[in-house]
This record gives sequence, C-alpha cells and structure tokens, in this order.
Amino acid sequence: MRFDVFSLFPEVFQPYLEISILKRAILNGLIEVQTHNIRDWATDKHHTTDDTPYGGGGGMVMKPEPVFAAVESVLGAPPSCPVIMLSPQGELFNQSIARELAGYDHLALLCGRYEGFDERIREHLATRVISIGDYVLTGGELPALIVMDAVARLQQGVLGDREATDDDSFAQDGLLEYPQWTKPAVFRGWSVPDVMQQGNLGEQLKWKRQQSLLRTLKWRRDLLEKAKLGDMDREFLKKHLEESNPDKRE
Repeated sequence: MRFDVFSLFPEVFQPYLEISILKRAILNGLIEVQTHNIRDWATDKHHTTDDTPYGGGGGMVMKPEPVFAAVESVLGAPPSCPVIMLSPQGELFNQSIARELAGYDHLALLCGRYEGFDERIREHLATRVISIGDYVLTGGELPALIVMDAVARLQQGVLGDREATDDDSFAQDGLLEYPQWTKPAVFRGWSVPDVMQQGNLGEQLKWKRQQSLLRTLKWRRDLLEKAKLGDMDREFLKKHLEESNPDKRE
C-alpha cells in the first residue's frame, strides 16, 4: 500500500517512520510512504502558501494554487487515488473507517496549517475529510500519522506473527478490549485474576467478553448503542446494572 503525504512540514513524518512496525513494513515492501512539501509548488520568490481570508478574521488560510499543483503533479488530474483532507471539520475517524481505507492500495493525505484550507480545496480536490477528534491542533501532520498507522497495521503482514485481530479495541463488535496481564503473577501484592492463571479456555473467553462489556460500559457507554451484542451480553449487563444500582431495579 502506498501513502502520499502533502504537508508544509514533511520532516515531521520521518522519525516515526524510521522505528518499529512501520519501519519494518517499509523495509519489507508492505507499505510505501512518500512525503511532499507543498511549498515546493509555490511559484513566487517567497514560496508563499497562505494568505489573509476574505471577510476578515484571524489567522491565514492555505492558498489553493500550490496545493492543487502539488497533488496534481504527483497524482494526476483528477488524482489517481482518494485524497484525504485532515481537518477538525471532517467525519470522526474510527476503526470502521480505518478498515475501509485499508481496502485501497493507494491513499493521499493532505495536511493543513494555519486556519485551514481554502474551501475550493475541500470542494474540488479532497475526496474525503477526516477528523481525529473534537479539538484543534496546529496542523494536520499528527492526524495524518494516526490515520496512516491505523490503516497500515491492517495490511497483511505488517504486524508480523500477530495480525490485527478482532480482540483489539473497537474491532471486537465495537467494544473496548479486555484487560491484559503478563508475568509475574503477583507484583507489589497485585495479582493477576485467578481465571486468567487457570487453564480453562472457555471460562477465560467468557471472562474476557464480560470485561470488554464492563470497560465499554464504564468508559465509552456510547459505543454500546452501536455494538453487536448477543442475548448473553445484554443479560450480563442488565444483571450488573441491577447489582450496581439496587434502588433502580424494575
């Protein structure tokens, strides 16, 4: 899979791409990442990529000319792959979108700065706008890295012996992942639960599922509304809620 990243600060990406899993994926030819400095396509002597907004307001806006020129020079006109604009105004990124994007063999990531992009870039160049959360950053580089990481790890072979599984958070029917432990069994008096130290796989699987349900209920109750729950899941949650709130039993 290939990623083409367009940014005013492409040097941000190299340190992350030169370590750990993504580094091995690149060396093994499983993914390819090309970064492009939008400023290289600015035509004036100062390589200007931003200007004041029409209608006033604070900050500067990224100009359309160098952005269109950069993307079309690399990807053609129209672009030969989806162009993902990173913006807090986009749809909220999640595991479902990551899986969808992982189905492409080529993606472009467009990173903004300042007050954002000229609207014509969104309307006529970007094919999708994605946000990583309801907050504002100084640029789109960190969101682009997050999208790239989430999508790349879903490619066959990227995780090596441990492929992305349905046990990962958000992949397990939309639930958070269950807690994990490793050796030693007792650390500073804190013990790994007995069920996880015993060899009864059926009981362990049941316990893991219940813990996923409880974690999601506690930290991301909103996910339960869309999660794929069975009758046993609903009965467990109902019983747990009744035991936790005895005064609210029906």
